[in-house]
Amino acid sequence: MPWWSWVLIWVLLVLAMLGMLALFGWWLFRKAMTAFEALGELTSKLELLDAASDEVSPRHFTNAILRDRAEVQEAHRVLADLRADRKRVRRESRLARGKLLVTADLRKRTFPWESSATHSDGRT
Repeated sequence: MPWWSWVLIWVLLVLAMLGMLALFGWWLFRKAMTAFEALGELTSKLELLDAASDEVSPRHFTNAILRDRAEVQEAHRVLADLRADRKRVRRESRLARGKLLVTADLRKRTFPWESSATHSDGRT
């Protein structure tokens, strides 16, 4: 092979490498710009949330040790009442469900082995 064919091969390889580097650089640049746009949107949303959190800040939490005893007892009583109400509602729903199971009319029940056209008492 003549010497100029080796030069041509190496020039083509270097140009291909530069082209691939340019392609990957452009691809990475586009990804970085998209990430920066998303970061800008995120910072604007965080600014809105920060402004909204200042308006809706919860009341300051204080330990029960530092609060008045009557206030802590009242808060405990309110929570106990809420728990008792939830427990009562759950119990009533369980009782209602149990009453439905106990008072079910088995004559109206269809069993899987019976056809839908025939009832258990022989009616069609």
